Amino acid sequence: MKRTYLILSAFLLAICPLEAQWYSKTYSLAAGWNGIWLQGDASYTTVADLFASNTNITEVWRWNPNPAQVQFSDTPSTPTTKSEEWTVWKRNDSTEQVLQRMVANSAYLINNSGASASSVTIKQQARSPLNTWLISGSNFMGFPSAGTSSSWPVLSNYFASFINGSNTGLPSGTKIYKYVGGALSSSNPLQVVNNTERLDPDKAYWINLATVSSFTGAIEYEVPGSGGLLFGRTASALTVGVTNRSTSSVTLTISLDASEAAPTGQATIRGAVPLTKRVFNSTTNSYDETSVPATGSSPTYTVTLAAGGRANLDFGVNRSSLSTTSSDFYASILRIKDSAGLTDVRLPVSAQPATAAGLWIGQVNVSQVVSTQQGSGSNTSRAFPLYILMHLDTAGNARLLRQAFSGRLVTTSNPLGLAVSEARVLGGAVSDVKPMRFYMPMMPEGSPTILASATPASFSSGSSVLWNITHDYRDPVNPFVHTYHPDHDNLDARFTTTPLGAGKESYTVVRACTFSFTSTPPDNSKVAGWGTTVLGGNYSETLTGLNKVPLSVSGTFAMRRISEIADIDLTTP
Repeated sequence: MKRTYLILSAFLLAICPLEAQWYSKTYSLAAGWNGIWLQGDASYTTVADLFASNTNITEVWRWNPNPAQVQFSDTPSTPTTKSEEWTVWKRNDSTEQVLQRMVANSAYLINNSGASASSVTIKQQARSPLNTWLISGSNFMGFPSAGTSSSWPVLSNYFASFINGSNTGLPSGTKIYKYVGGALSSSNPLQVVNNTERLDPDKAYWINLATVSSFTGAIEYEVPGSGGLLFGRTASALTVGVTNRSTSSVTLTISLDASEAAPTGQATIRGAVPLTKRVFNSTTNSYDETSVPATGSSPTYTVTLAAGGRANLDFGVNRSSLSTTSSDFYASILRIKDSAGLTDVRLPVSAQPATAAGLWIGQVNVSQVVSTQQGSGSNTSRAFPLYILMHLDTAGNARLLRQAFSGRLVTTSNPLGLAVSEARVLGGAVSDVKPMRFYMPMMPEGSPTILASATPASFSSGSSVLWNITHDYRDPVNPFVHTYHPDHDNLDARFTTTPLGAGKESYTVVRACTFSFTSTPPDNSKVAGWGTTVLGGNYSETLTGLNKVPLSVSGTFAMRRISEIADIDLTTP
């Protein structure tokens, strides 16, 4: 069984689970050029669709940090389509529409060609703050500052905990610029005064500072992944690390915001995540769990960090409050503010009911064969591997797959999904998500999917699932068929184009494959996550057509879920 997991690890190219915690932000745009900072992700739709009703927005430029670029000395980099640092979308020029989607933690230049100021509202998915500072000194970025226009932190205060070599704070002479509207010129972007300028969380700023850093604020966050706290179907506890980089003690107020409704084509949100805070109780040697309060409610959940201190915030999910419908999706936004009034951070949180729905990949190890020769043994000298790819949907339909593709589907709004045909998934050139292919060559060529013999099926301990796999006598993977062997090509001696019938040179083979799930590994080994992230048990197969009597083989199997997407597009070319 141990060999199974080593081989499995080579296949585990993770497919993103559902993640969609929505909120809307309104950006004020002066007439002319503006710099905005998109903290969340708006890649669920194209730039053209995002600004379809804002015809005054004629150009959108995204800054792509390039470590090899030349440092600017007096003024920021001038945008040009010939520079790798910029990706552009122009409404009225189809040849200049390379920028297709707006992604999180990115700076954008937007041209408001209208005669007066306007605003645009962008719905986006919450994302953890992220910045990459460049040694070149050309930094175009934004920050999750707290408050409103009158209480935003002053730049010099916000950057007081910025570490630059052995010093803290921005070095003397650091130039910071912001866009103020109008044409691009020596006064747009405009250099600001660091001791008086307030940091707008919706604006992007040029910062002329040659350094290597990931600074986003006085409080540094370590999250499980770019998608925040993704509990999915199996996780019971996740941790967020927080570090206070300032020289003063701060208190964090932690609360839960409800997600807005999802845009068309995205996963519908059933409700808020029943998130809990987990505090270790040394008396009971276990964790006490209480609900994380909604934003604005009382009592509040606070954590105090000493200057330079660090703490782990442990969170759980009350799965008893979730439904039992595998397709349901729960999403919220974890809001964290510091008492210094510097940062206001949104971390995404999501969970799904604990079912086995999704795409699974695994391996069967055949170790026993019932011999047709009397007196022969049944144990093989070494296990023979068979690879499996299967999907379980919300209705309990269990399918063996010949191949599966993951990525953004070609359907409305291009949601993340699974398909059995490559034509149903957007290619990498037009998608922000790299498409993936999973392939199992031992399936019959003409069968993209094979449904289990009984529905609904269950992948739980104590259950069994049977698939009957038929390899037609002409199937290229039929063991009797050999394209280049004249006795096994299903053609007569004259090699006429009319194929011979079944039973002449090859036979139809039927495989009855039974997967019996167990609560523990059959070989009594210790496997982390068995029964949740790893499923497996005993395998048996009866083959008819290979011999005059049915043949039986058996062994063990194990599989891991590579996608929690419960639906699959079954459209074939």
